[in-house]
Amino acid sequence: MPLVQKMARMMAVTIACAVLAVPAAWAAGDDPVKIVALGDSLTAGSGLFPQAAFPARLEAALKAKGLAVAITNAGVGGDTAAGGLARLDWSVPEGTEAVILELGANDALRGIAPETTRAALDQILRRLVDRRIVVLLSGMRAPPNLGADYTGAFDAIFPVLAATHDVIFDPFFLEGVAGDRSLNQPDGMHPTAEGVEAIVRRILPKAEELIARAKANRNR
Repeated sequence: MPLVQKMARMMAVTIACAVLAVPAAWAAGDDPVKIVALGDSLTAGSGLFPQAAFPARLEAALKAKGLAVAITNAGVGGDTAAGGLARLDWSVPEGTEAVILELGANDALRGIAPETTRAALDQILRRLVDRRIVVLLSGMRAPPNLGADYTGAFDAIFPVLAATHDVIFDPFFLEGVAGDRSLNQPDGMHPTAEGVEAIVRRILPKAEELIARAKANRNR
């Protein structure tokens, strides 16, 4: 056999072996879904090691279920909804496929007018939807000491926005954790590592739905 033909055959065999060696997930086009967790100190993991924060623990839980995902922690302590809006473009870079939006707690703690919080969150959601980024909106509740009028107006922000923008909705990020001393740090506001695990377990089905929507979005 001529030398050129031998070299061509050897190259073909090498390429075939390389293709067979590609991991199944890669061959199937199952690249990790890129998610940004955009929030305040509850997302950032105040008082916890980075690996114990909500984004890291949710990523681990999703991977344990065999889902390819990469979650970036874009939580900033003390951030309000307006703060999240101001940093939206650099906190949610190009290539992001999904966002978990958790903002509003600091707005309530500071007594910021609900209409101001709503306007900022509305702009965030509009801009994300315009970028074809799927969203899981996690709601917040105002402390009862702010009065019935304030709490009613504030708490109504999240379900209304979720319906307006047709995003996945988690009514209360701290459901089952808020007020439980065993699941909160001494400040009574930030979850312990165990509290974060409780949040992750509860929100996991919503996160799976988020990933499914993001994957479906790739084919549109």
